[in-house]
Amino acid sequence: MTRPHRLYLLAYEGCQLLDVTGPAAVFGAANEATDRPAYDLRIVSADGGLVRSNCGVALDSRKIGGQPDTLLVAGGSRGLKTAMTRPDLRRWLRRMAPKAERFGSVCTGAFVLAAAGLLDGRRVATHWASCERLARGFPALEVDAESLYVVDGKIWTSAGVTTGIDMALALVEADLGPALANLIARHFVLYARRPGYQSQFSPLLQAQTEAEAPFADLIDWMQAHLDHRLDVPELAARAGLSERSFYRKFTEATGKTPAHFVEGLRLDAARTLLAGDLPLKAIAGKVGLSSPARFGQAFERRFGMAPSLFRQMHGWRIR
Repeated sequence: MTRPHRLYLLAYEGCQLLDVTGPAAVFGAANEATDRPAYDLRIVSADGGLVRSNCGVALDSRKIGGQPDTLLVAGGSRGLKTAMTRPDLRRWLRRMAPKAERFGSVCTGAFVLAAAGLLDGRRVATHWASCERLARGFPALEVDAESLYVVDGKIWTSAGVTTGIDMALALVEADLGPALANLIARHFVLYARRPGYQSQFSPLLQAQTEAEAPFADLIDWMQAHLDHRLDVPELAARAGLSERSFYRKFTEATGKTPAHFVEGLRLDAARTLLAGDLPLKAIAGKVGLSSPARFGQAFERRFGMAPSLFRQMHGWRIR
């Protein structure tokens, strides 16, 4: 009988709790959904025993040792510098990495791997607030400040907190197939499985954060009605403003003209839909881009490739 895949989650004092428990929940759900455990899942730390997370919840860990098939390092703030500089941890990481099938990090866990010299020459992700610091501190690596997670060879790195769940689902898909990964996502009541190329900065979230009334509610409505006519007269009427006042105030609030903002919402929604199996014509209609030709032109202008090529590169289908 083939042994379970040895999967270690590295914790340390002050680590971000969800960076450990989010991926652990995904891999644990995979074990529950299969006839026999697919993963030998372990939380490990440099000293073993109880490790207090950033929110005070303690994690029961095993002392580092042995050879994992996959290792993921949790992020954190308090305690991160200590984890980066511990000689015994760095030695183990350097010994383990060449033999591992995969290794990587969640959030600022990338700093621990970078300090061990394991990310030189690689493209990596980390939390958006730490991208500049990672790039400045470790110039031999390339920081992708946009993606939710990045796969570069056998190195998997993710952005902040919940993106560790997205990356864990992608790992389950790689190991056990998309059907199981989708089943786990539905079990967790996730709105959608987010692919790695999706940006940390969605125009919807950024606008919701920055916009003031009456635009916050309007933006929610726009997102839910992308197949409607979303021109200035319609949006101004819904906001209770004259067209001139709406155009000026909306542009000031979001940093984009209404037309540019609407197109961004539509193209981001289309990019997510391309991961499924809807025909291109149906996607164009669903997001309010009237024809496949217009859809293709707008998509290529924004993302640098045709929708069909993007689907070939990034698509996954529910089986």
